[in-house]
Amino acid sequence: MATTEAKHPPPHRTPPHRTPLHREHEALGASFTDFAGWQMPLRYSGDLAEHHAVRNAAGLFDLSHMGEIMVVGPGAAAALDRALLVDASAIGVGRARYTMICAPDGGILDDLIVYRLAEQEYLVVANAANSPMVAAELTERVSGERAAVFDATSEFGLVAIQGPVAAAILAPLCSADLQALRYYASVHADVAGRPVLLARTGYTGEEGFELFCVPDDAPLLWAALLEAGAGHGLLPAGLACRDTLRLEAGMPLHGHELHASVTPFHAGLGRVVSSAKPGDYVGRAALAAVAESGPEQVLVGLVGDSRRAPRHGHPVLDPDTGSTIGTITSGAPSPTLGRPIAMAYVAPGRAVPGTRLVADVRGRHEPVTVVELPFYRRPSPTPATSKAG
Repeated sequence: MATTEAKHPPPHRTPPHRTPLHREHEALGASFTDFAGWQMPLRYSGDLAEHHAVRNAAGLFDLSHMGEIMVVGPGAAAALDRALLVDASAIGVGRARYTMICAPDGGILDDLIVYRLAEQEYLVVANAANSPMVAAELTERVSGERAAVFDATSEFGLVAIQGPVAAAILAPLCSADLQALRYYASVHADVAGRPVLLARTGYTGEEGFELFCVPDDAPLLWAALLEAGAGHGLLPAGLACRDTLRLEAGMPLHGHELHASVTPFHAGLGRVVSSAKPGDYVGRAALAAVAESGPEQVLVGLVGDSRRAPRHGHPVLDPDTGSTIGTITSGAPSPTLGRPIAMAYVAPGRAVPGTRLVADVRGRHEPVTVVELPFYRRPSPTPATSKAG
């Protein structure tokens, strides 16, 4: 797949956008929702069936709404070093890193995955709602470097297969050695006879792969994977189960856990801020100050005692005084745990596992307990940190 040829910005399009797989979703009876200006499948067979398929077998996702931004040229590594938190120069060819683009005050503008495709070629994958902003910020931040930035979103389709049998389904269709492909690595390969950039990444907490392709090839790849997975329990999966999967895995979502009012240290992601990274980068001084003083609020996991799940925006209360001490960022019933779970920002003193708090769920006070994140870990030695959708 010749990503270096995609050097022109996408034409102007009026939302809602449709992915290259829209007709396939319609044929499968998907219900749709507007997501960041895209018509995306919310569910097919049902939220619970799709969630359990990913946890126990495999699910097939259309991620073609994600933003793909190319940064190329002899100064690309130095430009990204200055623009992002990642030490882009240290990423090996064929490897990827999870990172963030921050404002000068350290606030999170978006979380990203950066793939190094060649010595002078990087692919930056951004959240759908933020990709125009990320492209604009990168363009401004690489000024003065020998590098070019272009939004190549319209030149990609993106299909993900996730779950414990994902590799078994994909392997017979794929020219690459999947066992040799490391976590957070990518390789150019053929799948079902079509060229793809194959990445061992995902956003579900399970083993999985993401296939970057030209848009016209997306329907063929989708159909081939559905057919290959039919005997393995694979189901097409929508945004609804993607959200409960990432929540169980403690993966943050931009606009919920991540936004411009918090830093990586607030979100428990201080590991993406490297104090050893050479040179200056946007937000470095502000982030160093937060690292020294500590954030005034931190992200925690909460498990509920009742059947009512707290949701985004619901207050977190002191159980003794009833005063508001935090805010729910995401919450839902957990299909895997069988209990309500949520993430929330609270003061560090309330973040100790075992601390009892209360969530105000539409006027009813529901008891919750602070727990360590993630709520769920797959039975595998591979880490489960990945990108937002």
